[in-house]
Amino acid sequence: MEREIRYAYELYPLGDTAIVVKLGAEIDRRTHERVQVLTRALEAQAFPWLVEVVPSFVAVTVYYDALCVAGTGGVYEQVCGEVERVLASLSGSGAFLPKVVEVPVCYGGAMGPDLAFVAAVNGLTEEEVVRMHTGGEYLVHMIGFAPGFPYLGGMPKEIGAPRREVPRLVIPAGSVGIAGEQTGVYPLATPGGWQLIGRTPLQLFQPEREIPSLLQAGDAVRFRAITEAEFAAWEVEGR
Repeated sequence: MEREIRYAYELYPLGDTAIVVKLGAEIDRRTHERVQVLTRALEAQAFPWLVEVVPSFVAVTVYYDALCVAGTGGVYEQVCGEVERVLASLSGSGAFLPKVVEVPVCYGGAMGPDLAFVAAVNGLTEEEVVRMHTGGEYLVHMIGFAPGFPYLGGMPKEIGAPRREVPRLVIPAGSVGIAGEQTGVYPLATPGGWQLIGRTPLQLFQPEREIPSLLQAGDAVRFRAITEAEFAAWEVEGR
């Protein structure tokens, strides 16, 4: 039996070409699912004014072309009305099921130079940090900071760690980091201040591909520990 979904939400403008639909106040799985269900519902529409739908931790931002909004009355009010009609039409038939992506990681050593720090600050061994980091499933709440960079939720608080006091000028692509209670993967070589605990041989961002980013908001990630030899073989074989 189809179930209607009644979302509590708040609409407000972001400049003169976007609307923010806020769907919660906490970064949790329920709000994440609401964000993803609305994102997919809006992307399935054929609104001539729709430019882009951008999901984030607790909200969906709807970018629009004001020149393509027909009808009378204010542009903002008309777009809000269309968005609210989509919200009212959501049903339980489109249950959110994330795509799960396994990310192999070589932990510690030169690839994870801050693993010892993360372990020490939490009173754990390095092996315990790795076991906790690979023990769960992480949701990709949003992509940002750098092309393809996934902000992941769901990391155990027991392995949280502060950002580095002095950020590194260059972090190798594929580095897996921790900042606060979040974890993420640097797709490209960039500056950064997260504590680095490992590195993956996967290429998370390839601009020549039709869909450049390996991970999308709404996906789920599972980390799997690999050895340095497996990491090297992965790079040679291009797996």
